[in-house]
Amino acid sequence: MGFDAHPLVPGCPLVLGGVRLDYDKGLAGHSDGDALLHSVMDALLGAAGMGDIGSHFPDTNPAYKDAYSLVLLRAVGTLLWQRHLVVVNIDATVIAQAPRLAPHIPAMKDRIRVALGVEPRNIGIKATTTEGLGLLGRGDGIAAYAVALLEERDEAA
Repeated sequence: MGFDAHPLVPGCPLVLGGVRLDYDKGLAGHSDGDALLHSVMDALLGAAGMGDIGSHFPDTNPAYKDAYSLVLLRAVGTLLWQRHLVVVNIDATVIAQAPRLAPHIPAMKDRIRVALGVEPRNIGIKATTTEGLGLLGRGDGIAAYAVALLEERDEAA
């Protein structure tokens, strides 16, 4: 299971699921702030018993400043492959009052599919709001949860 949240601030691009969205605010973070991909990476790394994204891509390392999270997701995919693990499925929920995310979900699934080599039918992405409640409901940030299932890869594959 993975979780991530970032504040929305003016002057930053909004990137979710590797897709740049047209919005007047973006997610602040050391990298691109892609809360969806960060939660997916944490879920994958956790399922593999390999820690979290902070242990692999620390925000204290300037090499990851403004990093495109899809590049980091590909690196996580490589780490899994080296451990003979494959992704069975990923399911994620993004919590955002705005912008409307449903039209962008197919592109997000496609970016994850390409980065990890997972069939689109094995990637679930949902979007919801908090109906105006709390920090997320006021539009101060965006959060995401993800779960992932891995299995050992046949050595002959």
